[in-house]
Formats: sequence, structure tokens, C-alpha cells
Amino acid sequence: MKKIIRVLAAMATGLVLTAPGALTTPAVAASTPVTVSGLELPGPTGGFAVGRDTLHLVDREHKDPWVPTADRELLLSLYYPALARTGTPAPYLTTSEAKALLTDRGQLGEYVTPERLAATRTHARTEALPRPTAHRYPLIVLSPGFTMPRASLTTLAEDLAGRGYVVAAVDHAYESDGTVFPGGRLLTCKACEQVFPDGSLHRVSDGRARDIPFVLDRLTGPRAAWRYSWLIDPRHIGMAGHSIGGAAASATMAVDPRVDAGVNMDGTFFTPVPQAGLGGRPFLMLAGDPALLPPDFPDTSWEDNWPRLDGWKRWLTVTGAGHPGFTDWPVLGDQVGYPHPETPLSGTRSQQITRAYVGDFFDLHLRGKPAPRLDGPTAADPEVVFHRS
Repeated sequence: MKKIIRVLAAMATGLVLTAPGALTTPAVAASTPVTVSGLELPGPTGGFAVGRDTLHLVDREHKDPWVPTADRELLLSLYYPALARTGTPAPYLTTSEAKALLTDRGQLGEYVTPERLAATRTHARTEALPRPTAHRYPLIVLSPGFTMPRASLTTLAEDLAGRGYVVAAVDHAYESDGTVFPGGRLLTCKACEQVFPDGSLHRVSDGRARDIPFVLDRLTGPRAAWRYSWLIDPRHIGMAGHSIGGAAASATMAVDPRVDAGVNMDGTFFTPVPQAGLGGRPFLMLAGDPALLPPDFPDTSWEDNWPRLDGWKRWLTVTGAGHPGFTDWPVLGDQVGYPHPETPLSGTRSQQITRAYVGDFFDLHLRGKPAPRLDGPTAADPEVVFHRS
């Protein structure tokens, strides 16, 4: 089967709607008041209410790969099981972030304003009280696609937290169209200026594989930076990513044995899986519909890396899902009337499948819960094709 360099193809279509020596500061990115926009993400399917916190991490021991005069900065949204009816509604994006996003999304800006997109209703609440529990929660790290903000995976993040996980969605400085960092600084995609001309996208996934171990140190180590780090069970950690974030998931597993299981959602393996494999750890490859791929963007990285995955593994494709089908964008595109022939499966169905299969994968491998939908095709999900298992 032929794939494409999906991150590049998605941009071409215009559819794709933090150790010793480190400094940490609490959440502070500029806020946008939550208002009524008529846009709303799907509600979590789990039984828990969801809280959201923000954490800014600065790695003083490593310079930024895109701006070498600066220390490496990361901005995290941390989702967690919370007490119901505590806290206040969490904003989706700031208006400046939404404007930067729409500027790089082709015709999408003709259907929705930055103000309306920023005001999308989420289901997490800031300052929500953590849910009391006798047991800690597994941690899942989410890595967004290149140029995409961490907010693009909000639907998945909220759903996983509602199922009983702590979720860390990570923005890496200078790798999105625009992310507001502390001090009101809108950091734009300096990385794009460097990797697109020569095609060196492996630098992005390589860099994220250096960042995530630092994140894990600051979330689970003896000098934990997050006020609710005590919620996390450091013995059970997973990572999932969309597009280049999927490549970052396997790249991180290759260098950090703390990550027990990984998911690549429609991402080219810009950083190859090592020949020696991933130590027998499980990995899920969840791809869009190969029939929707442009023929002039061939990519054999999934075929090349499949044999190197040496643990439990599945390669699934989703009929009708294009590259952004695993993010929030088809859901929001449907609501604003934005046509997306590159990903014809509805946003509602795309997210139902994404949340079910990613959530069940982590339930199986981080919690030991049965996940029969991962055993083979089911009539309940006719869009899901078991390409290899």
C-alpha cells in the first residue's frame, strides 16, 4: 500500500483545519474569554468530568533547535479526571492563535472568523478540583501535527481524561502556526522556514523525541513541576501523535523506555523505528483512507517500519478519513459548513472511531482491559479496515 508524506499533502490541500537546570513556571498563556460561538466539540464518552491545567516548561540545558539563542520552551495542556461542577469552562484557543491558524488553512477562514473559532465550546474546566482516587492514573502524551497547535487534539484529550487518564498535550516552541507563550508572545513556525526548503522534517520528530523525556522528568520525577503530578502513575505511560506527532511517538519510545505503548495517527515515519525495534512494546498505526491519497506523494515508510515493530501491533485504515480526520478539524468544519472532500467521512464519525480505537488501545496496554474491537473487523465499525495485524 502507498502512503504519502501526509503532513505535506495536508498542507497542500489547505484542509488541515517540559530536569536539572530547567526552569518551570505555572500556566499563563494569554487567555481568551469563553463566549458563545455555536461551535462545540463532542463530549467525552467516559464517566469522569475533565479538568484542564496549563504548564510552561523551560529546559535551560538545551537550546531551541529553531532559534539557537533561546532556551527550549514547551507549553502543555494537562487534562485530568476532575470533580463535576468545579472550575470554569476552558477556552479552546486565544483569538491570536485562531487567527494564525486560519491564515495557514486555505479557504477555511472564509467560513469562520478567528473570534468564533477561539470561542469553540470545550468540555474541560480550568481550576477544576482533581477527582479523589485510591489509585493514580496512567499518563498519555499527545503530540500534534507539524504547524498544528496542541488544541487540535482537544477532543481526543478530553475523551481520554474522561476515561481515567492524565493527558499531556504538548506545544513545542516555533513548531505551530502560532502559539501564545507566557508574556503574550505569539511564537510562529520558525521550524517551517528551515525544514520545508530541504525536506528535513526528521528534525522535528527527532527534536520532539528529545523534548518528551524532559516532559516526563518534570511530570513524574522527584522535582515534579505540575501541582497535580501526584495524580500520575509513572509506571504506565503512553504516547500518541497525529502526523509528525505520530513519528515522534515511536521516536520517543526508541529513546525512553518509560513510554510503554504508542500510536501513530496518519504520520510518515520521518524518524525511522530502530532496526532493533522498540523492546517488544505495543504500537498502533491508524491511517486515513489510502484511496484519498494524491498519487504524486509516495511514501513507503509504513511498509519499511512495520517489520521493525517487534511487539503487539496493528495497522488499521479508516475508509473516508483524510489526513486531518483524527483531529478536531472535521468536526468544526462540518459545523461551519466547510466542504472537505479530502476527508469525506463526517467529523462526528471520524472522532467516534479515533476516540474508540485509541482509547481501547491504551486501556488494553496500560490497564490490561480487554479490547475486542482491536482483535479484528467488526460490523459496528465498517469503515475500519485491518490492513495488517
